[in-house]
Amino acid sequence: MSDFLSRSSAAFPSDMAARKEAMMNNVRQELAFANAQELMNKASDRCFTKCVTKPGDSLSSSEQTCLSRCLDRYMEAFDIVSRTYTARVSRERQEGQATPLQDSL
Repeated sequence: MSDFLSRSSAAFPSDMAARKEAMMNNVRQELAFANAQELMNKASDRCFTKCVTKPGDSLSSSEQTCLSRCLDRYMEAFDIVSRTYTARVSRERQEGQATPLQDSL
């Protein structure tokens, strides 16, 4: 019986760590989705305000072109910022992992 308890308690911390990591990943995904949604809402609002000066029943050709270009610019900027941020985080993680190894040498 004590063998059973020692095996189940030994497995428990790793199971909890896996659950915690899964929950953290889920929260990260939800935050990423919320941020992307907020970006699109802000971009749409700003582009609409910039491009549609006289709202009506339909968009003119020039308004459609303006909206398309404006939203394209937002997406390009978001892509550049995302790639740069991801590269920076990756680089900082690598540097953080390399430091303890270098200190031990």
